[in-house]
Formats: sequence, structure tokens, C-alpha cells
Amino acid sequence: MMTEEDYIAAHISAEPPALRRLYRDTHLRRLYPRMCTDHIQGRILVMLTRMIAPSAILELGTFTGYSTLCFAEAAPRARIDTVEIDADYADELRELFATAAPDTRITLHTGDAEELLPSLLADNSYDMVFIDANKRRYPQYYEALIGSMRPGSYILADNTLWTDKVLDPTAHDPQTEGIRAFNDMVAADRRVEKVILPVRDGLTLIRIK
Repeated sequence: MMTEEDYIAAHISAEPPALRRLYRDTHLRRLYPRMCTDHIQGRILVMLTRMIAPSAILELGTFTGYSTLCFAEAAPRARIDTVEIDADYADELRELFATAAPDTRITLHTGDAEELLPSLLADNSYDMVFIDANKRRYPQYYEALIGSMRPGSYILADNTLWTDKVLDPTAHDPQTEGIRAFNDMVAADRRVEKVILPVRDGLTLIRIK
């Protein structure tokens, strides 16, 4: 019997061949392949990016570059800064971006997102930020971002339901606690509008007032 996810995937815009290959390659070659954005979430990111129409995008957590390419597809004239902590795959990612999105200004920064944020925010103004890095540090990312982004700009945060572990009162691992703290912080912040989409592992949309 067809699942809800299969039905949705069959009734939305097709996954571009390059992204389909990247998704498959991620599952064949990388640990924790579930971290990779999939077809459905990818099309949501493309749609949201087209709607926001950012001129500058910051991504915290590149992994294998699927979401980065979604942003490039939707906003090819934007400047995209993407941060990945694992430097072992830096050359591979730069080659991917140069091949799959040659006309988009994508800059890969390797290192800890929290450590790199001050310099990135000091030197750049971002219309849209995608948070998908260390779940323990989501509150710290938010605190750094919220004071530096202009009204009308957006923060998108991935994994904010964390496989529904945020609902489990017995779950107290650092990742779950980090996501819970982030969700509570955003919910209480009157400077922003926010909504959580129950897509995949939870996607929070935040608009700075």
C-alpha cells in the first residue's frame, strides 16, 4: 500500500536528477545518511526560498550539500555561505557546487558554526538562515542570529521535532534538550513570528518582525 510520503512525492515537483543522484550517493557512502534532506523537504526549501527571494543565505550544516543546492536552484543570483564542521569533505563539496551550481556564488566555510558565526555576521547581512548543525547548540545559534538580522528576514530551523523525542518526557539526551530549549526560546520570543511544520523531522519557520 502506498504511504502518505510516497503519495506526496508522486504529486509534487519532481526531484532534479542531480539531487536524486546526490541523495542516493549519500546513502551509499556516508554515515548517518538520514541527515540528508530528501525530495519532499527539498521541494519545500526550494518553494520557501523562491517566496522569500533572499539575496544572501547562510546555511549552518552543509553535510553533503543537498539543501545547499536547493537554495542555489531557487535563488541562483544569491550569495550563499554554508558552514560544515567536517573538513574531510571540503574538496568534494566545492567540486559539487562548482559542477552543479556554477553560476551561484556558494562559499564553503569549514569549522564550528558557533565559532564562525560572529565573523560571518559581522561581515555580511543575511535575508535567510537555515539552521541544521549541532542540535545541542541551536539556542546559541539563535541568540547570535536574532540580534543581527533585519526585520523581514527569515530563519529556518530543521529537526525541531527531533523524531518526536521533544514530546518524550524520558528523553534527556543533549540533542533533545538543545532542541527543546530552542523551541521554548523561539515560542517565547515576541520579536518573531513562528510556525512549526510537521514535515519529516520538523521544520520551524521564523520571521523577524
